[in-house]
Amino acid sequence: MTSIGIHDLSVATAHYVVDLTELAEAAGVPPQKYLTGLGQEAMSFPAPDEDIVTMGAAAALPILERHGTERIRTVLFATESGIDQSKAAGVFVHKLLGLPSGVRVVELKQACYSGTAALQLAAGIVARDPREQVLLIASDIARYQLDTPGEPTQGAAAAAMLVSADPALLELEPTTGIHTADVNDFWRPNDSTTAMVDGGLSLRAYLASLMGAWDDFHARGGAGFHTIERFVYHQPFTKMAQKAHARLSQHTSHAVSINALKGSLDYNRVLGNSYTASLYVGLAAMLDNSDDLAGRRVGLFSYGSGSVGEFFTGIVQPDYARHRRREATLAALEARHPLDIEGYRALHSAHTESSQDRETPHVTSAPFRFSGIQGQARQYEAN
Repeated sequence: MTSIGIHDLSVATAHYVVDLTELAEAAGVPPQKYLTGLGQEAMSFPAPDEDIVTMGAAAALPILERHGTERIRTVLFATESGIDQSKAAGVFVHKLLGLPSGVRVVELKQACYSGTAALQLAAGIVARDPREQVLLIASDIARYQLDTPGEPTQGAAAAAMLVSADPALLELEPTTGIHTADVNDFWRPNDSTTAMVDGGLSLRAYLASLMGAWDDFHARGGAGFHTIERFVYHQPFTKMAQKAHARLSQHTSHAVSINALKGSLDYNRVLGNSYTASLYVGLAAMLDNSDDLAGRRVGLFSYGSGSVGEFFTGIVQPDYARHRRREATLAALEARHPLDIEGYRALHSAHTESSQDRETPHVTSAPFRFSGIQGQARQYEAN
């Protein structure tokens, strides 16, 4: 069988960064509630001329610069921060990146899970014709109301992946475990710019989905827990991944390994929640910050509230270290501009999803920007 998986992986984020110690002090709570209780130190926050399109295109650009566009026949854009009820965000990206017309583009939605749904669809497309490659973009802005428990778990990032035969980073194994249940733990109505969250229920639903997905994975002949050397989990906040792994270890009657999550929390801790991109930002962090993964099996759990979960595995490829983008990701994190609490609250309050014509101020220094709305249609440009 032809091996299929992630050939390249690139991460992008937003212009601003908010320090969670400052946010905690402004909220009158001990900083350790965020730093230790959530496992979060900072969160990315978008400028007015940034959104899921600009971040997604910025994440994908280095992949095209390295590999070209000749074999890409599909763009899959996964997000729960949709900007239009009809037009796929990926169509805007298609133009910004100068992709040829012979490329199908579609947007997928199921809370934070749809990036993994896109990965499974991409693997099927490549299996049908190994000459083709799929550009997969997961891009999201996690936005909650001010002065709510969800506020410190905001964030913004995009992860772009090139899915192909004979992958350089991670070969996907065919067995997956799936769990779906109708749970009102998290949702965003059409008339709201922020999500509705039942935090306690969401925590329970996440763990129930993980157990259900694992049991399905095991029943279908998936790899044994003891053969999986590293794990990456969806991270609405990094402490959630630690809770999840402890629960799965208990569920499978194994001791909790202190190295199981090594490296996978590093980026999410300072980016915040990135919804569909979160799992793959975690994978990028694990690959970037570990030099001993060649040939090792990695377990990945994807969760999207509402709810859908999937557990699957992959084998890290022998030459993976040559294809990492650690320096570029660290540079993007370092390039963010600190945003004080007053400025953050002003930008948060000014955010609108109105379709009225307007121009956006030129703030971001990223490769692409959202320039405004003309004739009720969104406009983008290279920076």
